[in-house]
Amino acid sequence: MRRMIIPILLLCAACSFTYGFEPAPNGSSGGSAPATGEQVTVLRVIDGDTIDVQRNNETERVRYIGMNTPERDEPCYAEATRANAALVEGKQVILVKDTSETDRYGRLLRYIYVGGVFVNARLVEEGYAEVVSYPPDTGRFTDFRQLEQQAQAANRGCHPTGIFNDNSYER
Repeated sequence: MRRMIIPILLLCAACSFTYGFEPAPNGSSGGSAPATGEQVTVLRVIDGDTIDVQRNNETERVRYIGMNTPERDEPCYAEATRANAALVEGKQVILVKDTSETDRYGRLLRYIYVGGVFVNARLVEEGYAEVVSYPPDTGRFTDFRQLEQQAQAANRGCHPTGIFNDNSYER
């Protein structure tokens, strides 16, 4: 019996880094492969789609892939920031890369998972983020677009303010 416990514990430890689904490359809606990524600690929530994390003993800024939230001077900024903070602030999260390492501002581009929750998708689903295509990082675009349509139809989160009504998925 004892001989079986150690391998089982090792297997369980390896599984603790698997959350949700791996983003599929080049705009497809994803697949059934488990998402694996890098575990980091969230130090600070900047806004609804940006966080600072502790990574390799340094502070790194991370921009969420596939979505956009209101900016500081726009309606629903505080609500989107609070929704993000409620999910990730001070927590261990898993960062999962799509295609690009960083954006033009040097921020890491990642999908975020915490405790089995796909944060990017949750913020879209709750209406605090709109879907945006940032090629080539479009692995979950189709999934996010469906979630956004549901949030809009249900008038959830920021949708009642009209902040996302520009009829564009590009930035």
